[in-house]
Amino acid sequence: MRDLPQRTRAANNAAPYRISRSSAFWLLSTALALLLFASAAPSPMYPVYQQMWHFSPLVSTGVYAVNTLALLVTLLFAGSLSDHIGRRPVLLAAVLLELAGTLCFAEAQSVTWLFAARAVQGIATGLATGAISATLIDLQPAESRLGALMTNVAAGGGLALGAICSGLLMAYAPAPTTLVYWLLVAAFAVIALGVLLIPETVTPDGHALASLVPKFAVPPQVRAAFLTMAPSIIATWALGGLYLSLGSALMRVQFHLSSPLAGGLVVVALQGASAVTALLARDWTIDQALGRGPVLLVIGVSVAMLGVATHSAAIFFTASVIAGIGFGPSFSGALRMLTGLSPAQSRAEVVTAIYVVCYLALSVPTVIAGLCQSSLGLATTTYGYGAILIALQIIAMLGSLRHRSPHTALAAAECPAPCPGTVAVMPRIAAAHP
Repeated sequence: MRDLPQRTRAANNAAPYRISRSSAFWLLSTALALLLFASAAPSPMYPVYQQMWHFSPLVSTGVYAVNTLALLVTLLFAGSLSDHIGRRPVLLAAVLLELAGTLCFAEAQSVTWLFAARAVQGIATGLATGAISATLIDLQPAESRLGALMTNVAAGGGLALGAICSGLLMAYAPAPTTLVYWLLVAAFAVIALGVLLIPETVTPDGHALASLVPKFAVPPQVRAAFLTMAPSIIATWALGGLYLSLGSALMRVQFHLSSPLAGGLVVVALQGASAVTALLARDWTIDQALGRGPVLLVIGVSVAMLGVATHSAAIFFTASVIAGIGFGPSFSGALRMLTGLSPAQSRAEVVTAIYVVCYLALSVPTVIAGLCQSSLGLATTTYGYGAILIALQIIAMLGSLRHRSPHTALAAAECPAPCPGTVAVMPRIAAAHP
């Protein structure tokens, strides 16, 4: 990684630009938003698919989880591939795979198609996330932190827009289960053409095969803090998984809102609030993020459980916004602390270890929730899920008091705001802070 800046500069000097660096930056920000848009688009449709093909809630959460697991495996094995073969080839492959997965959704004839589409989509997102995040850092203006900030905003905004636009099209447009996918096919075709025109920022170095070996570790001096913050990381990402996989079912069963729009709005309440907070709280210190974010998330989850118990959609939506406000700071505070405490030479591996925890938390608990829903019912499953999230967050809050002073001063110096917040920013970004 230490020779990457030199290789990047060499590639920049030699590349025959077809579009400007600024245009490429915003094109890739849009591409990242579209990838997350596509990831959230199926969420309002799960109840409709369930009625069409008569599968269980467990299968529904399994369809959701296969995407996350495919994404995790891809990130582990190919997350740094673009550092070695170039950004454009990886980005083009990712966009074409995403287009193929979107076509599978558009032409889906059974639940098997959904599993295949989500798996391909996960591979595409895994390839693109690391490459886009790294390229945004490469292309951002000098002395700017715009790359990390736009990664957060594009990811959270893309998830929110994907859910709400999919719900709107299902409720008010023709071809409710296919139109959004055909629109995405057209969008990704345009993005693929745009990728061919962006400047290449990396010169291939011949180490592509070696880069496919996953490397992640937690050095001894970070392990105590890592174990302390892990419950908070798990709680934060597991909450996002619950909303994306079972949010529509909650709207229909607990609040008797059968419109697909309601399923999209509940994701918007969480992810939209998270995206806005990423902008407004970009200059928070680590202490501020760890002090405010988890408290807001605990309050939000607690009030959401009250909304479920009273069948009040207004309370639930309000609680989701509160939880969304706490969502980003909770994770970004933990990430900034852990990367700041890590030795520079180990920081990339620490970030990879963090995201292994993140994506397992995003997928495994939702499958367990789907299994419990079949036997315990949705309401009871939601109460138990929420109680576990609150307990994990409180454990982390109490434990973090040991590490927030004086360690946060050191961590803040090594990883100043804004650091990555609500989406996987791969080891290349962590390594950008020497």
